[in-house]
Amino acid sequence: MQQASLENASPLERSLDFSFPLQQIESEIETRLKRIARTAKVPGFRPGKVPLKIVAQQYGGQVRQEVIGDSVQKNFTNAIKEQNLRVAGYPRFEAKQSATAAENLEFTATFEVYPEVEVGNLAQATIKRFVTEVTEADVDRTIEVLRKQRSHYHTTERAAQNGDQVRLDFMGKLDGVPFEGGQGTDHLLALGEGRFLADFEANVAGMKAGEAKSFELTFPADYHGKDVAGKTGSFEVTVKDVAAPHLPEVNADFAKALGIEDGDIEKMRADIKINLQREAKKRIQARLKDQVMQVLTDNTTLGVPKALVEMEIERLTETALKDLQGRGMSTKEMKLPAELFHDQAERRVRLGLILSELVRQNGLQAKPEQVRAMIEEHAQSYEAPEQMVRWYYQQPERIGQLEAVVLEDNVVSWVVGQARTEDAVVPFQQIMETTQ
Repeated sequence: MQQASLENASPLERSLDFSFPLQQIESEIETRLKRIARTAKVPGFRPGKVPLKIVAQQYGGQVRQEVIGDSVQKNFTNAIKEQNLRVAGYPRFEAKQSATAAENLEFTATFEVYPEVEVGNLAQATIKRFVTEVTEADVDRTIEVLRKQRSHYHTTERAAQNGDQVRLDFMGKLDGVPFEGGQGTDHLLALGEGRFLADFEANVAGMKAGEAKSFELTFPADYHGKDVAGKTGSFEVTVKDVAAPHLPEVNADFAKALGIEDGDIEKMRADIKINLQREAKKRIQARLKDQVMQVLTDNTTLGVPKALVEMEIERLTETALKDLQGRGMSTKEMKLPAELFHDQAERRVRLGLILSELVRQNGLQAKPEQVRAMIEEHAQSYEAPEQMVRWYYQQPERIGQLEAVVLEDNVVSWVVGQARTEDAVVPFQQIMETTQ
């Protein structure tokens, strides 16, 4: 390779000119054609006896492209090693026309490099460490939720009220004309769940089985049904049945249904409390991690390579499309605009660069014993923990995913050790309301 010439087009963009002898290309082309000739099958010739000229006619163009492509990549790789450059994304190659074209092939490679990551002084940053306690009242509330999830309904003669399940027929009209989606027969409506408009449910509440009622209702301006949004319609409703919820008793059978084999109520409560503590710990760690990532973003100066952002946008777009497919939507002709994911992609790339540098500088890689401890802790929430542990170790990619989580946890611990911390006692219910 001839001497390479490097230019800084911008803080992260580089332009590299390099060349290599044409004779080197021709020699490699001839070598490869001779290799092909040993096994080439051409009508009228025995294998291995095809003249090199005919082999060149059939395969020369393809071989020339391959040799030039390989040479460009090889010489580019050698050049960036000599220049001690870390390339971000993929380079763009362009052939150059020069006075020495008869002797050399010349190319320009345009690419971005990884930025220098400078994490600022974290000692001035403040991070809140949330603390919570799972109380017996929290256990009681959870048991009530579990009871409601297992509730069943019995017909009642009293008037319908919130929590009841009502079977009804209804007919909705606009200006005396039925509208699409405004009719139902033997429809089951759970009062209080908000699946119908609040005004509709309020009119049904207080009705008994066999009663009929007419009322008007104004649809919200932002109602999903555009044909009726903001308009006032009339409804005729007939209640056919009112069923009141019956929650299971908290007894041995209830405990057994929750996996307590001997039906011991105290064991059930203790088991629920452990699960709540585990969930609270997970959510507190998520809050802490969010704070740490924000602190790192706010206190780190770096440029973000556009190439890496574009690659991340592609990944996010692919994930979004797969999610839509999983929801039963057809995405064959769907085009999601790149700007929809740009900010998220840039933030993820920025954090990835910061975390990589912190891990490299401070030896924060995930250790095997840390991964094992995380697996065993997670496995405790399953009936057969040892089987879950084996399941993780059966596939390297599963371990890889956990190593990424442990690595982030290591970074979080390191940052917390550098910054100022304040403990904040938060009720358990507030912790559980946090979006994960």
